[in-house]
Amino acid sequence: MRRHVIGLCLFILLLLLVGCTTPESESVSPPISSNNLETFPSVEEWMESAVARDTSTKPIVLGFSQLGRESAWRLANSTSIRNAAAESGISLVIKNAEQSQTKQFEAVRSFIRQKVDVIAIAPVVESGWDGILQEARDAGIPVIIVDRSVDVKDTSLFVTTIGSDFYEEGVKAGKYIQDRMRNHPGMIRIAELQGTSGSTPSIQRGEGFRSILETRADIIFSQSAPADFTEDNGKQVMKEFLQVPEDERPQVLFAHNDEMAFGAIQAIEEVGLKPGEDIIIVSVDGSRKALEILASGKINAVVECNPLLGPQLMQATKEIIAGRTLPKRMVPPEDIFTQESARREMYNRRF
Repeated sequence: MRRHVIGLCLFILLLLLVGCTTPESESVSPPISSNNLETFPSVEEWMESAVARDTSTKPIVLGFSQLGRESAWRLANSTSIRNAAAESGISLVIKNAEQSQTKQFEAVRSFIRQKVDVIAIAPVVESGWDGILQEARDAGIPVIIVDRSVDVKDTSLFVTTIGSDFYEEGVKAGKYIQDRMRNHPGMIRIAELQGTSGSTPSIQRGEGFRSILETRADIIFSQSAPADFTEDNGKQVMKEFLQVPEDERPQVLFAHNDEMAFGAIQAIEEVGLKPGEDIIIVSVDGSRKALEILASGKINAVVECNPLLGPQLMQATKEIIAGRTLPKRMVPPEDIFTQESARREMYNRRF
């Protein structure tokens, strides 16, 4: 019996010794020393790496200086840009300049301080941009010009321009009048409601329009004045145009946008004349309201100017961030509407 007890104790002791032995298949951590600490990143290194990784997934930030909210066209333009930014995953910072170039300068400087990735500007006027665009360049921020143009000595200060061919819009309006009035007897007096003085569309639409008509001996531009692209100013200026003797009143009105044409129609009707008959009217933009009035006969033709530039702006922004080269100018397709085509198109308008 005693032998069995001793044997059992020896067996248990052997098991305990085996359990304390490290198998060769298991690794043993070496003692901690300064040498093997160097194989791990420091907190600072890890943070830098995390920031680098995060940069690639952070949304692109686009700062956009919108010139104002003077018309349905402008509101549609802003809405298009907001919607396209949301759909593209681009973070949009938008500031409205209320028709002030000074406020646009302030907006651009605020974008620079915020270190946005790209700046887009819809300039209220063409001139005076050299200095502020140079500030953006010095900050390393690329600039896209939207809707209108800038007149700068160094065109490398901006990457590209996205917007309509305003000169061609004027040409289309001029060709319509040339065809419409080809059999009109006697002199043809044309009045012109211009947009904001010094703005790209006002300058170029006027130039394109006159390039078609000014060589005709039977056409005179009897009246021309800025009405700032607004309905109220369009009405007021048209009232002034009509304060001349009846035989000096215009037979044709070219309004540089729909809103001014709406105001002019009111002024024409208030003096007992019929818009679209006594005075032929051509406007530019192509809002649903304009096409409805065109279909009713109070406007005779509307040249399209597409405000839905948001998708093109977001695509251009992504291309710039990706380091790709863009054309210096991108122009959307546009048309001219007459009464018949307006009836087909007006229900499809998105502004």
